[in-house]
Amino acid sequence: MRAIRQVVSMLLLGLPLLTLALLGLGCKDVAVAPSSLAYSANPASYVVGTDILPNTPTHGGGTIDSYTVSPALPAGLVLDPKTGVISGTPSAITAQATYTVSGSNAAGSTTVGLSLTVTAKPVAITITTQPADQSIGVGQTATFTVVATGTGTLTYQWAKGGVAIATATAASYTTPAALLTDTGSTFSVDISDGNGNVLTSRAATLTVRAAGPGTFLATGSLATARASHTATLLANGKVLLAGGFNTTSLASAELFDPATGTFTPTGALATAREYHSATLLANGKVLIAGGTSFVGATPSAELYDPATGTFAATGSLVAARSDHSATLLPSGQVLMVGGRNSGGYPATAELYDPATGTFATATGSLAVPRATHTATLLGNGKVLIAGGYSGTANLASAELFDPTPGTFATTAPMAVPRAYHSATLLPNGKVLMAGGAQGVTAELYDPVAGTFAATTGTLGVERNRFHAAALLPTGKVLLCGGIGSTTHSQLLASAELFDPATGTFTATGTMTTGRQTHTATVLATGKILVAGGSGVGYLASAELYD
Repeated sequence: MRAIRQVVSMLLLGLPLLTLALLGLGCKDVAVAPSSLAYSANPASYVVGTDILPNTPTHGGGTIDSYTVSPALPAGLVLDPKTGVISGTPSAITAQATYTVSGSNAAGSTTVGLSLTVTAKPVAITITTQPADQSIGVGQTATFTVVATGTGTLTYQWAKGGVAIATATAASYTTPAALLTDTGSTFSVDISDGNGNVLTSRAATLTVRAAGPGTFLATGSLATARASHTATLLANGKVLLAGGFNTTSLASAELFDPATGTFTPTGALATAREYHSATLLANGKVLIAGGTSFVGATPSAELYDPATGTFAATGSLVAARSDHSATLLPSGQVLMVGGRNSGGYPATAELYDPATGTFATATGSLAVPRATHTATLLGNGKVLIAGGYSGTANLASAELFDPTPGTFATTAPMAVPRAYHSATLLPNGKVLMAGGAQGVTAELYDPVAGTFAATTGTLGVERNRFHAAALLPTGKVLLCGGIGSTTHSQLLASAELFDPATGTFTATGTMTTGRQTHTATVLATGKILVAGGSGVGYLASAELYD
């Protein structure tokens, strides 16, 4: 009412309305400062050499008359001083930084921190190693791998037959245990770089082979790659692998479980060794004796107890020896014969008595000192010692150890000198001597006649040294791997079978890996575990022959 009275009074005084307006009675100022400046993209990341989408500002309060920015925008980008719109084509890679944009009018100003980054152009995804086709046996797994390059962190999504596998999001994918129905399945992978680029690999094909006679199939890998080790079938069906060599002498040991197809570490040897002997005793323990390491042959011996999974020292050998033979006699004692040490090639033999845990020198000595020979317990209780190396040459000589007097007697020699060969007692009581010599001959020792006779057939390939042999439940003998040729240079993956009924050798399946100084152990299932050795380096791989 008071304001109205004032207006009326002024009108009565003759003041015009314009004058009243200028007096601004009860009115606010006309100019208002801007506020709340913001940009449509903040933070914003641009690619060098690529036009950007205009980045447009919004604000509150009064109208903005002009815009400024500090520091200067990345090269190639411009700020419109009238509209505040940022546009252009960035021309240089620029690390993330904050730019302060100000908008102002006569009444005041407002600012905003704008985060901008200019990155390099994404490099196209390139696959340098495509997934490879895989061939495995029933129950095995296959691993498909891709190697790719691109910008930023690449992500992967594997697919089977074009259908994505939920958990397969790494550069490699391992299948579940394969079924025969999985054969022919294809596996590919989509690779993304986070920039909207996706590249699909080739489709790799999985072939699943039916397991069957004469087939080698890969099984679990050893915990430690090893060669020149021992492998012993335990009473519980597991296999003890002990010692060996892998750039150094090994003290480690592990167990193979046929039920799972896996290897697990067990207690370690007290003494690292290779070219030692391992003998399963009547009490279920394993006698590990002799062998060599970088410091030379050792006389030490120890016992592995499957019940505790540990090794414990036992009596020492009378003489240090490696590359010797160890044979379990019907009496339960173990016969140690020959070998070599720093003193040369001892002709002595000794007996280990599990009851006392001690070694004692045998009554008799070898007629010929030898190492890398074979020792076979015959059906008559005698032990056939054959071939080997004397320090100067491979040997053809053979002799028999008779446990009753504890003496050696010579028997007929082999037709061919052999060392690092194999000797297998056949169901008919004869002994197959194979390999270990230049050539492809093999021969049979007849305990009744006391003579060697050539087999009807010859080996399919020369196995000069370091192959492995095992007697199958069928009565046939498997010979696998080793070194062939007279130059000792051919690593073998081949295998063959000797048939006592025909006296001939026939080829069988090929190992998945060429190997020498490996082991071949007959499992309770009748399959043969072929483990370790050396080939292309020292091997941790293993396979089963069915």
